[in-house]
Amino acid sequence: MTAELILEFEGVTQAEYLAVNKELGLDVESGEGNWPDGMVSHSAGLTDDGRLVVLEIWDTTEHQAKFLEERLGEALAKGGIEGPPSSVTWIELISHQYLA
Repeated sequence: MTAELILEFEGVTQAEYLAVNKELGLDVESGEGNWPDGMVSHSAGLTDDGRLVVLEIWDTTEHQAKFLEERLGEALAKGGIEGPPSSVTWIELISHQYLA
C-alpha cells in the first residue's frame, strides 16, 4: 500500500542532509543518482525553527525498511546524523497527485 513518510530531525543542518545524500550517491539538486527501489518521491527542507523535515512517498513501507537496513542507516552515521529522528509519521495514502 502506498504510504507517505514524514521524518523530523532536531539539530540537523542542510550540510548534514547533503552529506548523507552524497554517501547514498544522490544529487538532490539534479535529481540524479542511485534512488532506492520503491521510492516514489522525496523532498526535504528546514522549518522556521530549524528542524529538518523529510517527506517521502513509498510504494510500500517494506521498501523503505529495506532501504533503511541496507543503505540509509550507514549513510546517516557517515553523514554525521547520530540519533533517530525526533518524529516519524507514516500515512496510508488514499490519494497522491503530482501536479507540475
